[in-house]
Amino acid sequence: LKGLADGMNLKEEKQDQRFLLKILEVLEQVAEEIEELQEVTDEMNEYLENMDEDLALLEDAVFEDEDGEYEHFDDDEDDDMLEGDSTVEYECPHCGHKTRFDITDFDFDEDYLCPECQQPFFPELEEDDDDEEDDEPKR
Repeated sequence: LKGLADGMNLKEEKQDQRFLLKILEVLEQVAEEIEELQEVTDEMNEYLENMDEDLALLEDAVFEDEDGEYEHFDDDEDDDMLEGDSTVEYECPHCGHKTRFDITDFDFDEDYLCPECQQPFFPELEEDDDDEEDDEPKR
């Protein structure tokens, strides 16, 4: 546009031509600002791409062992466990016999006995009388 205006020999002395020249100046400033913004955007994109590459390298270095640990697990097995099988296996602390409990029907107030040794799976902890004495200040 500037070349076209120069070819038309626009003069600032004439009011209608001065208006066109001012519009061309404003357009030139806008074009320069757009170019600067494009340069900044390009620099930012390059910076982000470098950061992304660095992050990928860092993740590989930090998490490389963890990826291999979970390869043998099947996500579908987790879903099946949550959907259908609601049992947990517990080993008797006395004889080592393993028993399965349905976690949906489990009652924490009930005393569950081992079917093998008839001892409680979850023995209650006895409170020491010494603990009560410790709460009182010593003289």
